[in-house]
Amino acid sequence: MRVPLILTSVIGLCISACSTADSNQTTTQEKYPVIQPITIDTVYHTDYVSDINSVKNVEIRARVKGYIESIHVDEGKTVRKGQVLFRISNQEYKGDLLRATAVLKSAIAEAKTAELDLLNVKKLVDKNVVSKTEYDMAKAKLDALNARIEEAESQEQSAKLKLSFSEIKAPFDGIINRIPNKIGSLIDEGTLLTTISDNQEVYAYFNVSEKEYLEFATNNKQTDHRTEVELILANSEGHPHKGYVETIEGEFDNATGSIAFRARFPNPERILKHGSSGKVRVLRKVKNALVIPQKSTFEIQDKIYVYVVDNQNKVQMRSFVPKLRMPHLYVLESGISPNDKIIYEGLQDMRVGMSIKPEMKSFATIRSQLTQQ
Repeated sequence: MRVPLILTSVIGLCISACSTADSNQTTTQEKYPVIQPITIDTVYHTDYVSDINSVKNVEIRARVKGYIESIHVDEGKTVRKGQVLFRISNQEYKGDLLRATAVLKSAIAEAKTAELDLLNVKKLVDKNVVSKTEYDMAKAKLDALNARIEEAESQEQSAKLKLSFSEIKAPFDGIINRIPNKIGSLIDEGTLLTTISDNQEVYAYFNVSEKEYLEFATNNKQTDHRTEVELILANSEGHPHKGYVETIEGEFDNATGSIAFRARFPNPERILKHGSSGKVRVLRKVKNALVIPQKSTFEIQDKIYVYVVDNQNKVQMRSFVPKLRMPHLYVLESGISPNDKIIYEGLQDMRVGMSIKPEMKSFATIRSQLTQQ
């Protein structure tokens, strides 16, 4: 019978075609490497723009009026404590000192005479030659002259001090900065002569947010030691000496929501100068951080995504929130769990809903390779 034979043949062809299609669909599932997030203990850093100041930086100002007679240093030179920097005309102050000394000597001489008079009056009082009133008057005169001596001594000390102010000396070892006034310039009391900086140690001031401050305070309390920091210079090179956070201001700036930190750095080579800038690098330890490779991620409209493989080996797109970015890695805040299977390579081939054949890779091995790049 011809019809059943033909029908049987058609059915057979259909079954064969369907079987071939299923076979082709299976064979078209390509292999793609997948990884799972791992948990690590790591260290990351945050850089803060900082202003650098010398630990010692003071203005040298004139304390008396006069002409600059001599300048004994040059700008940018190193000086020692007590070294003479400037001399101001002092003839007037020498004259004041001579007069004050003369007044003092006169007062001392008068007091000695009054003391002898007092002794003589006392003898006469003892012999009832003169009344006790005479003695009291002589004693009062001596007391007044002694008071004059004290006043004269004070005036002499003031004159000596003013004369000493005509010679300006370095208050400490340091480097002389700009000298705006030259020899012969008439200066008043308080005129700025120069500034001196001791750059053996420097302060670096930087601001941190309230959240970062709380993290810092918590970690510092747990470790119970000073936080070590690094300094990155304007040329992007690191300062050869590490420093530490020394103080924190007592209040937040309401305008910026930040609080100021002060770090201290040794500077024996005097590379750092007062008024320069840099970046303070603060290292932070993170325990049990869940991480994924940056290579497995992509961005769309300021959001970061990965492709994950579900239980049916189908591709899904998943966004996540990173806690921080490290070299080659993201530390995860939310959006991805440790059991998620993330496509590591071939992201350009992925389409949501497509089926793949996942090939599990060791993220630990991949991470080791990334760190060697």
